[in-house]
Amino acid sequence: MTSTRSPIAPPGMPPELLPLLPIILTIWSDGVLSDEELNAICERLDDARVLPEESRRILLRWLDPDDPPSPDELAAMRGRLRAAPLDPRTAARSLTDLGLALRAAEDAAGPWDDQAAVDWLRELESTLGVLGSEAARKQLGASPAPSAHAPARPTGESAALHAFHDEYREDLRAEVAALLTAPELVLEPGLPSGVYRERVMDAVAFLARRGLGALAYPEEYGGRGDPSGAVAVFETLAYGDLSVLVKYGVQFGLFGGSIHQLGTERHHGTYLARAGTLELPGCYAMTETGHGSNVRDLETTATYDHAARSLIVHTPTERAGKDWIGNAALHGRLATVFARLVVDDVDHGVHAILVPIRSDDGEVLPGVRIEDRGLKAGLNGVDNGRIWFDGVRVPVENLLDRFARIDEDGRYRSPITSSGRRFFTMLRTLVAGRMSIAAASVSASKVALTIAVRYAAGRRQFGPEGGEERPILGYTALQRSLTPRLAQCLGLHFAVRALQRRFAATEQEEDPELEGRAAALKAYASDHCVDTVQACREACGGQGYLAENRFSALKEDTDVFTTFEGANLVLYQLVAKGLLSRYKEEMGDLTFWRAVKTLGERAEISLTELNPVVTRRTDPSHLRDPSFHAAAFDYRESRILRSAALRLRGRLRDGMESFEAVNEVQDHLVSLAKAHAERIVLEAFHEGCARAPTPGMSELLSDAAALFALSRMEADRGWFLESGYLEPQKSKAVREQVTALCREVSECAEHLVDGFGIPEALLPELVRR
Repeated sequence: MTSTRSPIAPPGMPPELLPLLPIILTIWSDGVLSDEELNAICERLDDARVLPEESRRILLRWLDPDDPPSPDELAAMRGRLRAAPLDPRTAARSLTDLGLALRAAEDAAGPWDDQAAVDWLRELESTLGVLGSEAARKQLGASPAPSAHAPARPTGESAALHAFHDEYREDLRAEVAALLTAPELVLEPGLPSGVYRERVMDAVAFLARRGLGALAYPEEYGGRGDPSGAVAVFETLAYGDLSVLVKYGVQFGLFGGSIHQLGTERHHGTYLARAGTLELPGCYAMTETGHGSNVRDLETTATYDHAARSLIVHTPTERAGKDWIGNAALHGRLATVFARLVVDDVDHGVHAILVPIRSDDGEVLPGVRIEDRGLKAGLNGVDNGRIWFDGVRVPVENLLDRFARIDEDGRYRSPITSSGRRFFTMLRTLVAGRMSIAAASVSASKVALTIAVRYAAGRRQFGPEGGEERPILGYTALQRSLTPRLAQCLGLHFAVRALQRRFAATEQEEDPELEGRAAALKAYASDHCVDTVQACREACGGQGYLAENRFSALKEDTDVFTTFEGANLVLYQLVAKGLLSRYKEEMGDLTFWRAVKTLGERAEISLTELNPVVTRRTDPSHLRDPSFHAAAFDYRESRILRSAALRLRGRLRDGMESFEAVNEVQDHLVSLAKAHAERIVLEAFHEGCARAPTPGMSELLSDAAALFALSRMEADRGWFLESGYLEPQKSKAVREQVTALCREVSECAEHLVDGFGIPEALLPELVRR
């Protein structure tokens, strides 16, 4: 079809239409308006009386959606506009100002000296629904307005931040970090399963040769007597290949650690040195297919034979097979087997027995059946397996007898009379394992955050019209995704390090609170890790999907951290039970009556009175005040604790069995444990900010601590609103402060992740300095 339109390009445009040129260009730019919107504008133009009738007809033809201007015609219009001598500072304030400036520059005729005509033109612009100044700059080809973001604050040297973070066991951490770049510990992705397993075994042997396997064991058995140092090694190894980490933990922490913690000198002298050098590869066979986390009710038995002074280890059913046992499928020769000890037909509960499963040449021994667990979702460098025992006999001396023994007369003896307390005393040896998983989860999160933050700071994409592309870390949505998780990771760092110090100070003492904190932080840190790795992968887009950039391995290998050393939902309930009861030895039998009764009475008397002034304050100085954060977290934990006690007390009072009562309020108990974990993290974060060696570092960490606290309050704002701790206006103010803090912390995010000190060789080339 041949157009009948008169050319608008010079010299064919009526002068009175010149001020509408920017609007015409905007209408046809990038398909801004739909046909319906365009027709509505045409109707408005048709009613206009500020233009001569002929000019209106010309204009309407130029806005005909069935016959739009050609690219050449639009280019001619734009060329005329940009050729005019205009001052962008005034002309680009709106499309109307731009059109009027063009008319003035060409001294064109028309009705535009009349204010009513100018008002009509502005009303027409407003119907477009565009940002006038931005649209005007686009048509004029002017540079965008400069960013209003404040410049980043001075942050100091990342090395100083790293030194502060690693001040606890700094030399040992530096030793391990240096080893992580050795060829023996750098394993490329995509290795075949068999090759991968052998490379992982070689890597663990490499660590053992350097004395890092036996670190926790006494010096007389080749160690350094340094259990807390072993946790620091484990934490640092988590920067590298996680199959190496887990294999290391299984061999030296679980297998060797069980001999060290549950055995006596006889076992130490026979096995510890060989376990610490990897001369004797071993397993930790606790979990069973049919019982999972319910270790107390596992089915494997170890029956004492008086005549032979031996224990007969037996798997009574197929589902009683030991499951997911690291080192079992390929390398393990000796296993610490948890079984029900039966003496003279009396079941004394779960005990640990050393049971050989392979000969020195690697052959599976008679009576033992082992099945390779096969390909897993992750950690495929670890040879997990299942084990069954068919009446396997071992000497009675193989009973790890620190807490219970069978004497020369064949009688069962234990200094701990309560079977429940004895069971939990043995399980307290798990505290180092849970603490280690918490530390490793934080380390893996640090790796993911370092990659994502560096990538987001350097990756440029989009930007204002006519301006440069912007780093994606400058986008609020990405800031809100990454920086609260970065703050949470920093808080967990301080909490886990505080836990390690406490562990070192009480290694030979009973510390029930330490056990509860280890369980809480293991669950909370591993949940955080899984969430953070996914968010970081998404922040890196397609690059995050490449195996060489580490996210695939991080996602696959850390996912199981949520069920290692106890499934997180089970651990949260364990933590909550500990908070409800003053007697840790009663945690397992669900008899909470005394503690629940007391807490419930306190809850009925008074839940914390709220100051209405505090619930309504919205000024930034208050919202960023650490004392406000601490009070909010304390209040939440106390309130949930008391309300959980009330719910339990009501059910118990009505005659409900304690198991059923707890089952009905499990959701409440999990909420209590998470609130407890976040309070622990916040307290440690505040303590870390106070210890920072310079004011600048303290202020930076304090901003991150405020972001952690407020972002967690935002995430749980439903509870805070329902409980009356926040009023709606304050909840909105909290959200606004989170956004502001995300922006501020993002300005220093590279410095913060560099302070983690991840060895550059372990980072993908994509972000390597």
